[in-house]
Amino acid sequence: MTGTPGTRTPSQAEPPGSADLLPVATGARTRAAVAELLRPQRGRAVAAFTVMVGATAVGLLVQPLLGRIVDLAADRGSADAVTTTAALLVAVALAQGLSTGYGLSLLSRLGETTLARLRERFVERALGLPLERVEKAGAGDLTARVTADVSLIAEAVRNALPELARSMLTIVLTLGAMAVLDWRFLLAALLALPVQAATARWYVGRAVPLYAAQRVAAGAQQQQLLDTVAASSTVRAFRLEGEHTERVAERSRSVVDLTMRGVRLVLGFYSRLHIAEYIGLAAVLVTGYWLVRQDAASLGTATAAALYFHSLFGPVNAALALLDDAQSAHAGLARLVGVTDLPSTADTDPDATAVRPGPLDVTVRALTHAYRPGHPVLHDIDLTIRHGERVALVGASGAGKTTLARLVAGIQPPTTGTVLVGGVPPTALGTSRTVALITQETHVFSGPLADDLRLARPDATDTELRAALDRVDALAWAEALPDGLATVVGEGGHTLSGAQTQALALARLLLADPPLVILDEATAEAGSAGARALEKAVARAVDGRTALIVAHRLSQAAAADRIVVMDGGRIVETGTHDRLRASGGRYAALWNAWSDTRT
Repeated sequence: MTGTPGTRTPSQAEPPGSADLLPVATGARTRAAVAELLRPQRGRAVAAFTVMVGATAVGLLVQPLLGRIVDLAADRGSADAVTTTAALLVAVALAQGLSTGYGLSLLSRLGETTLARLRERFVERALGLPLERVEKAGAGDLTARVTADVSLIAEAVRNALPELARSMLTIVLTLGAMAVLDWRFLLAALLALPVQAATARWYVGRAVPLYAAQRVAAGAQQQQLLDTVAASSTVRAFRLEGEHTERVAERSRSVVDLTMRGVRLVLGFYSRLHIAEYIGLAAVLVTGYWLVRQDAASLGTATAAALYFHSLFGPVNAALALLDDAQSAHAGLARLVGVTDLPSTADTDPDATAVRPGPLDVTVRALTHAYRPGHPVLHDIDLTIRHGERVALVGASGAGKTTLARLVAGIQPPTTGTVLVGGVPPTALGTSRTVALITQETHVFSGPLADDLRLARPDATDTELRAALDRVDALAWAEALPDGLATVVGEGGHTLSGAQTQALALARLLLADPPLVILDEATAEAGSAGARALEKAVARAVDGRTALIVAHRLSQAAAADRIVVMDGGRIVETGTHDRLRASGGRYAALWNAWSDTRT
């Protein structure tokens, strides 16, 4: 079980800010993925299609009935005939409204169910991705997909999909109705088709790459904002406000430029559609005039044909205009499918998802690691942590402590050398709960405190939850909450202090019961008094486990079985607290400096 590493100040031991974005699926793969999601709902799809066809067919009776009224008026027909026709119009309107509403509800249910399955698949895959892959992409890319892209697709499913389905059915059936009136009306209407087809081709050819670029630019903008906010203290300390503001502005300008290109594209799209409408309507009116003059059609029939074509303005424009939403949704959908197709940690090596039973040692041999080629941050590290041993990593900021801890946790593989946990590379452990990483930044999930604890062990009883809290000296304050373990914590609920949040993470650790624990400055956010209490809680939580502790406070290092001192990406000293102090080396200097700050 590995946790998400905390946000850190940039240093030589941290990865660069450049992102390797997550993949985007091809059009063919995206369509195949949608087909896979729809396959279990074939019955509902057929029912929705059938109802919508019936509703559209009923609606097509309006134009002939209006033409009938025109013929009755021209021939001075009886008032009863006009009244009967008008009553039929009302009945048609009611029948169409009811059937259309039912059909749209079926379509909406189909779309929402499919979207829910896509969301579940995306979240499941995203949670199973190797942490190294997520970190390379950057949080902005993943959060943009799970927020903006999902919202875009949801909007299309709820509005664009039903409207597009209804528009397409109306177009097809209306053209068929015009052919029934007279095939020459259909030919006249089809004169608009070449212009509409050319307009659609012109639009799609430009919209697909444009909207894909917009989504990428939005993700890059979000990533830059996250990076700038996360590193705000460093930005202020080094007076880099202007540089970071310019970076954000540059990303924002890119998004605005792409958005304005989209606006101009849509304006050109509608202008071309209007030309097609005028061509088609003029052709139908001329054809109707000629047929009436030749006594080949009545005035009512010609009126019905003109009304049919005029009624196509809305559906045709809607269908073509919905290409805009469809292309945006397709771009977002391709970004989601690109993630769902990635292999998860469980898929990488299914035979190595658990270590063999018995003592668990950590072995690091000839390890060198670089985030950028030619710039190593770790050099020839050799380290063995025996089963049940507590080893503390100490050193100045940028010494490489966090990088070494990340490699042992399996967040990413080393550039060269080997890291083995119980004889297995930690990157191949997948979803097995062999390794637990706790950082200085621990998330409190929104909901009852008991549910937050059960994330580590869903079947834990209330007695086991209390025992875990008691083990880390957190039971007293947990039971003192307004509703005890049922108190809602996290966003919108009761706010926990930094020390309480870290104690909650340690209680989760006890419930998960991993054999290897990595603590990366897990008590750094607590105050002095809170840190001392947490250090005692940490000692209880790691008792009997193999532990690697990145020590922020040297008092925590002093309690370890062995201390490893790092400097410049190398191990420069190793030994017990007493022996290293007596040697007068690097650790002794660190201890004396730290002790002076406490006096």
